[in-house]
Amino acid sequence: MSTAIFLSGAGLGASLIVAIGAQNAFVLRQGLKRRHVGKVVAVCAFIDVLLIAVGIGGMGALIARAPVLLGVIRWAGAVFLFLYGLRAFHAAWKGPGHLQADDGKSQTALQAVSTVVALSLLNPHVYLDTVVLLGGIGARYGWPGNAWFGAGAMCASVVWFVALGFGARLLRPWFEKDVSWRVLDVIVGVVMWWIAAALVLSS
Repeated sequence: MSTAIFLSGAGLGASLIVAIGAQNAFVLRQGLKRRHVGKVVAVCAFIDVLLIAVGIGGMGALIARAPVLLGVIRWAGAVFLFLYGLRAFHAAWKGPGHLQADDGKSQTALQAVSTVVALSLLNPHVYLDTVVLLGGIGARYGWPGNAWFGAGAMCASVVWFVALGFGARLLRPWFEKDVSWRVLDVIVGVVMWWIAAALVLSS
């Protein structure tokens, strides 16, 4: 019984985490550039694990009843994602030497971590998925079933971010050409602006 609940949590958690989004796009980019991958992956996994634990612990209902808080997060996230998308489009337009130029920049660990924290937390869907949805479904199992459900979702999150961040290097041969980086940046820009527009329109 506990194994079935664990797998149920892992399956639902994976279906929510694997979807293309701002956070995943950033982790992929860091993995391709091999810059602060371990720290970025650790932060993403930690945030997901923490939010899932909060939801399983009963905070999901409280967040769902705080429309003002979600509204503030929604608009702040929309602005941040618009600016990040604009940056991605500018990078795609810059021209040859993008990969080499990026590798030469002294991006600090603090900058990478700060960016991924903002991308992770300035998106109300993160709270709706991890805290409200997973927390609400997990609560139906009661103790200790909810703990097994949450553990499954947490494991799915950790495995996904580790695979995405450290597995990205396998794609690096395709990104030795500048055109590949241009395409990736355009995709990232479109994803960021699409999510930003969805946040605004859902307000």
